[in-house]
Amino acid sequence: MQRQNRAVAVGNLVTHAGARRRARWSAVFVSTLLAITAAHADGDAMRGEKRFAECAACHSVEPGVNNVGPSLASIFDRKAGALTDFRYSAAMRKSGITWTPQELEAFIADPQKRVPANRMPYAGLTDAAARADLIAYLQKAAK
Repeated sequence: MQRQNRAVAVGNLVTHAGARRRARWSAVFVSTLLAITAAHADGDAMRGEKRFAECAACHSVEPGVNNVGPSLASIFDRKAGALTDFRYSAAMRKSGITWTPQELEAFIADPQKRVPANRMPYAGLTDAAARADLIAYLQKAAK
């Protein structure tokens, strides 16, 4: 009987050690993930301004200045398709999106995936750091 108790105790120690090891690795993973997310969330507005040069072919950050694309002035917390002086696609008007940095990040990454059948002829920006820079610029310039 003592031998069985010892085996159970050893088994419990092994199980407990494995759980500790998994918890430690989970903590490392979460810490790393948070650090990466924070790095992308803290984009560089100066780099974003340079990145916006591509967007400026169609968009402006000036209020009331629409081009091929709508003005991005005051975009944050605005409903998609809400500017009355711009003709949006039906898909964009019906998207239900309210623009937040997170929504804009998802849209810029792949506009057709986020809002299928929208009229923006842009394939998307695959570089997450570049998207963070662009959003940092828009948060500063589009107020």
